Amino acid sequence: MELRVVAYDEPDAVKLIDAVQQEYVVRYGDTDATPVDPAEFAPPHGLFLVGYVDGEPVACGGWRVRGEDEAELKRMYVVDSARGRGFARAVLAELERTARVAGRRRLVLETGRKQPEAIALYRSAGYTGIPKFGIYRDDPLSVCLGKDLEDDRGDLRTR
Repeated sequence: MELRVVAYDEPDAVKLIDAVQQEYVVRYGDTDATPVDPAEFAPPHGLFLVGYVDGEPVACGGWRVRGEDEAELKRMYVVDSARGRGFARAVLAELERTARVAGRRRLVLETGRKQPEAIALYRSAGYTGIPKFGIYRDDPLSVCLGKDLEDDRGDLRTR
């Protein structure tokens, strides 16, 4: 898979974002209503990636600055036909690397209990439970996770 930095509102990104929103409709009955401004995912305040296989967009994810030293992961997604091939893990690793290079010390995310495969991915990558945040903080289906990023020497950064 080839990962490319793209604008959040670039056509391939929009196609994948629309697909993940439909996934939310199937699982939760509605799209994710979290406010998102495409400019939040533009460097240096954020980043959005699309993964390509044979020229076709198959995976995406991004981060945006949240607070003084954190970044929030958003729109992690892999199309059905490309699942089980390690693409989500590759996107996540690159998002962690680029957030760290941009000076972020911690990544946080909000997902939901009806996405057990996402929760399993994040937990296997070292994410642990954190206090709930965002518009779904009072929703019993909401799950918030976070991870301290390693510095360039491989040491965990401390707050």
